[in-house]
Amino acid sequence: MKVVVAQNGSREHYLAARALHRRGMLAQLVVDWYPPKNRLGRWLAGLIPSVEVARAIGAGCEDVPDALITAMRLHGIATRMRRRHAARSGDTYPAYLKCDSTFARRVSRLDLPRHDVFFGYSYASLEALKKRNGILTVLDQIDPGLAETRRVQKEEKQWPDYVHQTLNPPSAYHARNRREWELADVIVVNSQWTHDLLKEDGAPTEKIEVLPLAYNVDRAANPGTRTYSPPLRVLWLGTVCLRKGIPYLIEAARHLEGKSVHIQIAGPLDIDPKVINTCPPNIEWLGPVPRVNASRLYRESDVFILPTISDGFAITQIEALAHGLPVIITPHCARVVEDGRHGYVVPAGDATALSQAIMHFVDAPEKLVEMRPDCIARSRDFSLDHYADGLVSILERRMAVLSEGQL
Repeated sequence: MKVVVAQNGSREHYLAARALHRRGMLAQLVVDWYPPKNRLGRWLAGLIPSVEVARAIGAGCEDVPDALITAMRLHGIATRMRRRHAARSGDTYPAYLKCDSTFARRVSRLDLPRHDVFFGYSYASLEALKKRNGILTVLDQIDPGLAETRRVQKEEKQWPDYVHQTLNPPSAYHARNRREWELADVIVVNSQWTHDLLKEDGAPTEKIEVLPLAYNVDRAANPGTRTYSPPLRVLWLGTVCLRKGIPYLIEAARHLEGKSVHIQIAGPLDIDPKVINTCPPNIEWLGPVPRVNASRLYRESDVFILPTISDGFAITQIEALAHGLPVIITPHCARVVEDGRHGYVVPAGDATALSQAIMHFVDAPEKLVEMRPDCIARSRDFSLDHYADGLVSILERRMAVLSEGQL
């Protein structure tokens, strides 16, 4: 069985392509951008706005040979420039629609090598899916869709002072996704939470397969040894936004004033910056942090926290576990953390429960050491090999069903 993977961006660091190549099943990886190695290519990369250059140059993947990669570099440059401009003007979703549809049309026109399966990603596959007659078509749904959008919009009404830019995607954005659901033979989602939200929005559940994401634990920094000394160091790492529940962490921090707790928030702001000025002193704002520094933050922390309103998976929880950190999280995410074993699972939107979970570690710091081995062991359940095994199993099973239907 041979598979073509097409993705607009380096999403999940080319996870599906890497897994399929490891199993000898990758026919081609088609991307909008891939770091060039020759002089002309480096010159083209220099056309990308300066803040994006480092990210674009670092978007390569050692696990997939260049011979199996088709890159639309001029389109990739145009995409990044368009999205950068859109971020400034607030018209992000029209830019996404334009970039995604252009990419899918270009993929549909390519002379691809022989393949049995076409594997694309939501919002950027519609036109390509229309061209895949007789081939198993797989759509990787990158998010929980419209049902998640509605939850974020509810948060915006509850926390208006936090709103930096209202989430209001045009109807065409999710309508495009629905047409992809109709055309695809299989819809791969990264968690039961995503499955449930898609079901809520009317997705064809008979097509849905749950496949958790992977984290390259083998390449994670050695967690080393950590000794606890007050205050308890709590880490948030990721985009600071309403969807990830930032208001509830700030409210929890207010409950914890005077306690031996220090909270570090690292990541780009997607809330009104004025909120920072009203926060309690037990919060330290670090701003955006390069990925190369993330491992140091994990090593210097005691607990990782993600009070998310909705996350399809949240790979940061695996990163934290791989570094030996217990995780405090909500059920509105992938089911990774077992309550009381790898950290604590608290209700979404509950600042009191969040502060109580943090205090569990303040009152019983020995739990940091007790949970550490289980945290590291749990992270290894999400290896690339686990993902590859799951993906191949889905493809073989669905291909057999498709073959039966064609007889």
